Amino acid sequence: MADQNVPPRRPRDDQGYPPAGAARGPRWVGPEGLSRQAFHQPAGSGLPILDDDRDDDRARAGRRRALVALGGTAAVVAGGAALAMSPRVRDLFGTDAAGDATGATATDGTPARPGGQQPSTVRTYTEQNESYMGSRAGAALKRNSPSGGRTFSGPADAAARTPVTVRTVLAKDPVRHLASRATFGATPKVLADIRRMGIDAWVRQQLDPEKIAPSAAELKLAELPTLKLTSRQLRDQREQLDERGAQPEKEMVDGTLARQIWSERQLYEVMVDFWNDFLHVAADFDGGGAYRNSFDRDVIREHAMGSYPEMLVAANKHPALLLYLNQNDSRADAVNENLARENLELYSVGVDGGYTEKDVRQAALLQTGRGVDDGRYVFRHDRHYRGKVKILGFSHPNDSTDPKKADQVIDAYLTYLALHPSTARSVARGLAVRFVSDTPPKSLVDRLARIYTVNKGSVKPLLMALFSSSEFWAAVGQKVRRPMEYLVATYRTLGVGPQAGPGFRQGDSRRTAFAQGLRQIHDKLRELGHYPMGQPTPDGYPDVYVAWTSAGTMVNGWNEAAELIAGNRTRFTYTRPEKLVAKPPATAGAYVDALAQRLVHQKLSTRERNLILGVAGVSATTRVDATFDGAIAAVARAILASPQHHLR
Repeated sequence: MADQNVPPRRPRDDQGYPPAGAARGPRWVGPEGLSRQAFHQPAGSGLPILDDDRDDDRARAGRRRALVALGGTAAVVAGGAALAMSPRVRDLFGTDAAGDATGATATDGTPARPGGQQPSTVRTYTEQNESYMGSRAGAALKRNSPSGGRTFSGPADAAARTPVTVRTVLAKDPVRHLASRATFGATPKVLADIRRMGIDAWVRQQLDPEKIAPSAAELKLAELPTLKLTSRQLRDQREQLDERGAQPEKEMVDGTLARQIWSERQLYEVMVDFWNDFLHVAADFDGGGAYRNSFDRDVIREHAMGSYPEMLVAANKHPALLLYLNQNDSRADAVNENLARENLELYSVGVDGGYTEKDVRQAALLQTGRGVDDGRYVFRHDRHYRGKVKILGFSHPNDSTDPKKADQVIDAYLTYLALHPSTARSVARGLAVRFVSDTPPKSLVDRLARIYTVNKGSVKPLLMALFSSSEFWAAVGQKVRRPMEYLVATYRTLGVGPQAGPGFRQGDSRRTAFAQGLRQIHDKLRELGHYPMGQPTPDGYPDVYVAWTSAGTMVNGWNEAAELIAGNRTRFTYTRPEKLVAKPPATAGAYVDALAQRLVHQKLSTRERNLILGVAGVSATTRVDATFDGAIAAVARAILASPQHHLR
């Protein structure tokens, strides 16, 4: 009976969903393992290192105040809508019988709870975003969001004809805006490419990622030996892989980070990240070592720019999802609801999409028989429920004795679900939140939902419509980078290279410098509580700023930026900070302007410029050398703590 089935362990189930506005800081690994609590540190550890090594206490205090003034602003400002600074920032300074599941009599569980299980406490990707934005901070953001909108003939036309009226510290430059939203961080090369090709041509190129040549770093992914292995190979070679120090579920994350930092297929990588949150399977689930890599390659990446209905059907036949949500244990005489529920609640229509508990029960019955055998998808007809089902308007006699036809009925149901109007709206809102605003205009969500429906869930028409909308181009400065996005953008803007630096000393003979360096980034992001496919529960990470407010996370990101500026991650190559600007101006003020243009691709405000000059203890007219008289690293770090780098 379904009463005997236990859903997968979810840390939030016992304590409820975190309240809107709750901090999402680093996770600390202890005897209890990873937790999802708000930021804290072990007793006596103090705040992360914020100062440099200078002995002058007053200089250190001045630099700390400047960083907090810059970064605090960045962390609490989105498009000019100021939110309350957190206290922590202030503190810094089997049956074969047919039946009828549509009848009034329950075949399992009870009439009140047909499946015998409690409803999921995990919120949908869309719902959790909305719950955070229901806070006072979210209301402040919403007041500054653009309203209304229209669709133009193409992205360039929309960019040229859309005025930016929101309050923002970001430059109202459409090229910079596009590069910030459609990539993991603008770089001088990306900006030059867009200006050279034109907005329309660049967007079209990004929509065809298979035509873009792999970067040097992507070719080096061959140094991660598990990425191309099949699930069966990973399972059969586990002992040998362990001896070589290869961990498939971690190498998958490492490879994803490499692509985010160095791939030229940037829009594709942004969409891979989006779908990994929307149709989420945790990297670290029990079985992830053998199966999650294939799910990323054969489901998410295969369909990221294709068709969501095809992605959902493929996901429901993949061992990773079937094992992650216990579908392998579900049979007609002992139904497990987990996958059926999440297909409705998380991966398609959403909790407010119109389904009932009876729909969940019937969907669970329909999906019985799907499972995994010898590492591969299998449909066990002898475990499949046969009988009439009706789910959200989908109805079928479901009485075939042919296993192939019975399996096809489930595919038909999932396709119906993926094309449901509520799914169209859920996907549309998720994309609008990712690319436009934490509180996207209803006008845009409605139009994208119509585009989704007309094009039967195809992704490229959705993205083209989004980039051709006035709402996209009007929303400059309306998104704050999440921890992973901040760190990846920092690697990108500093021009970190994938080759080992001259100071590298081979410590682990089993793994290359490139593989070791990627694992360092991966481990840092685990500290920050945000890494690819890292959410342990099936709802994926929230995509709104309010969910990530944490002074500890912010300072930890600044500290990592300092490590990169100093070239301390010797497994990669770096541009020395005094070489970031080709011809450094002779005066401090002009040098700050040039360095800001290089790192954040625009000038800073007068106030921000003066704060950064204060970091070096000089005035705008002070003459300085290429090292900013020894303060260039501190100045660069301060610029990367500015709102212009935290916002995207």
